[in-house]
Amino acid sequence: MKVFLDANILFSAAAQNSSIYKLIKLLKQNGQCVSSPYAVEEAKKNLQIKKYGSLEVFESLLATITLSDQLLIDLPVEIKPKDIPILGSAIAQECDYLLTGDKRDFGFLFGKTVLGVVVVSPKLMATELVKMGILSKKS
Repeated sequence: MKVFLDANILFSAAAQNSSIYKLIKLLKQNGQCVSSPYAVEEAKKNLQIKKYGSLEVFESLLATITLSDQLLIDLPVEIKPKDIPILGSAIAQECDYLLTGDKRDFGFLFGKTVLGVVVVSPKLMATELVKMGILSKKS
């Protein structure tokens, strides 16, 4: 299982006690987490502006995921230009899932597959992990 982590997921994972941090830890134990320099820069910028979480935790997380600047620009769905590098990178890296908390821009794609990548919220990702037997319903 290969999961692309969107900028808002990376941002949320900078707080070591967050449920997103725990979800990513579980994903890394059962597959591969990847992202892009574009997502990393956006997350880092927001961490510095909003003073949320820890840059040390963020940097530690980045050391454990694969970053790639691979990108597919010609997408079969209509999304905002700022979101093309996210979905386009997930597709180019042949991910199984794009994990994003961005309901405003990606919500219409939640649970849908775009060129082999299923777009999921953290809740949908957890549901998928339950289906796979990786996570129990009580967790």
